[in-house]
Amino acid sequence: QIAVLEGDPTANGTFTIRLKFPNGYKIPPHTHPTVENVTVLSGTFRAGMGTTFDASKLNDVGRDGFISVPAEHAHYAMARGETVVQVHGVGPTDLTFVNPTDDPRKK
Repeated sequence: QIAVLEGDPTANGTFTIRLKFPNGYKIPPHTHPTVENVTVLSGTFRAGMGTTFDASKLNDVGRDGFISVPAEHAHYAMARGETVVQVHGVGPTDLTFVNPTDDPRKK
């Protein structure tokens, strides 16, 4: 689930979105054209860097944890428990999957 709290991620300017993931949800390797700032509100957000999803390289980020991913830096994630994160940044931003067949918007 996704909710836009402030701004428009597809337009120029600041934005804040909130995402809710069920336990075990995987986000395949992807990039963003801008910096992605993530604060974990509940659950555990497991994040890894690189172009291949490798569960052994996931780092657990718990409640109140924060990560910042540089623009165009490939990363992936997984939820442990129901997990809610808040993402903020400066748009326009987008999400480009390393493997285009992983994009759920194209299914």
